[in-house]
Amino acid sequence: MNSILLQATSVATVSNWDKFIEALILMCIGMLTVFTVLMIIIGMGKALIALVNKFFPEEVKPVAKAAQAVQAVDQNIQEAINKAIMTLSGGKQSAQKIEKL
Repeated sequence: MNSILLQATSVATVSNWDKFIEALILMCIGMLTVFTVLMIIIGMGKALIALVNKFFPEEVKPVAKAAQAVQAVDQNIQEAINKAIMTLSGGKQSAQKIEKL
């Protein structure tokens, strides 16, 4: 009877190494599951973007010519900018063209 009890307890005990291996296997399965789900989500997102762009393209509106016209800069501002450039460069540089954006 004593030997049967001893055998039952030795079979039931699991070493720390076995627990560690089981934990590693579970961790790998969990990481692969998360990776797979994320890849599916990314693929579906790209497919959805491609479908929307194919069937519902964004309309390109032409820019009005008035908005493209360059506005002139006030003469006083232009002189102030030129003086600042001349001062900072020691008289070696000057502005060739100044436009409002």
